[in-house]
Amino acid sequence: MSNDQLIPLNIIIGDRNYRIKILPTDEEVVRKTLKIINDKIMEFRSQFAGKDMQDYISMVLIWYATQSRENNNETLSAGVMESLLKMEKQLNEVI
Repeated sequence: MSNDQLIPLNIIIGDRNYRIKILPTDEEVVRKTLKIINDKIMEFRSQFAGKDMQDYISMVLIWYATQSRENNNETLSAGVMESLLKMEKQLNEVI
C-alpha cells in the first residue's frame, strides 16, 4: 500500500479533530465506526454528568471491546477490531 492510494479524512472523536489518511475502501467503515463511537460518547455524557471527555472515551472503548467479544459473528468483530486498530495507529501518528 502506497501513500498515493490513501485519502485524507477529517474525523472528530469526542471534542477533538484529527486528520487521518485511509484507503478509499475503508471510508464507509470508518465513518460508521465514528458515528457509533460519538453516539455512545453522547449517551455516556447524559448518564454520567461531570466526567471529562477522556473518561467518556475510555468508557466507550470498554463498551466497544465488550460488544465485539459478545458478538458471535467473528468476521464482523474482526472487521471492527481491524478498523479500531487502524484508527488507533493513525491517531498515534497525529499525536
